[in-house]
Amino acid sequence: MQGTLMLHYPFAGRWQVRNSPADRVPSHGTTMFGLSYAIDFVPVDEHGSSAPYTVASFFRPEPPTLFTGFGRTITSPVDGTVVQTHDSETDHNAYRGLPSVGYALTQRRRLARGIHAIVGNHVLIETTYLNNRTAVVALCHLQQNSITVQPGQTVHQGDVIGRCGNSGNSTEPHLHLHALDSADVIHAAAVPVSFQGHLPANGQTIDI
Repeated sequence: MQGTLMLHYPFAGRWQVRNSPADRVPSHGTTMFGLSYAIDFVPVDEHGSSAPYTVASFFRPEPPTLFTGFGRTITSPVDGTVVQTHDSETDHNAYRGLPSVGYALTQRRRLARGIHAIVGNHVLIETTYLNNRTAVVALCHLQQNSITVQPGQTVHQGDVIGRCGNSGNSTEPHLHLHALDSADVIHAAAVPVSFQGHLPANGQTIDI
C-alpha cells in the first residue's frame, strides 16, 4: 500500500477544486491510468466564476481564451526530476451547457487516439518520499507550447513548468493532477496525495 505523497499547490491565485478524492475514490470514476486519487483545479475569479456565462454559453462551444485561468502559471509541486513532457496538443474549445453533452459522446474516440488525447500537454515529475519511495506527479491539460522544462531537468517546488490550458480530455481550462508509482502511465498504480497536509474537497476554493 502506497503512503500519501505530500505536495505543494502548483499555482497561485484562486482555484476551485473539482473531482476530489476527498469526496470519492476513484475520483474520476475509473482506476485506469492510475487515476484513483486524481484531482482537478479550475481557475476562477473573485466571484468564483471560471468565465462569464451567457445564453450563448449554453448552446455553443467557447474559445479557451474567454476563461480567466487560460494561461495561468503552473509550478512544480515537488522537488524532483522531469521524466516526460508533451507540448504539441491543441488547446481546443471549451464546452458548457448542451455542447458538453456532445463532447462527452466523443470520449471513446479520444481514448482510441491514445493517452496524449486524454491527458493533453503534460509534465511528469519523479520525486522521492517516505523513506525513499518513488512517485511520479502528472500535471495535465497544459497550454500548447507553454512547457518550460525538459526530461532530465531537476526542478524544485515552485519552479515554473508551464501554463494552464485546455488540451486533451478537458471541457474548460483547468489543471488535472495525479500521482503514480512509475512513469508508465498506462500500467502504473495510483499514489494518494495531499496538499501541505490537507486534501481539499469538491467545491472548495484555494486562494494563494
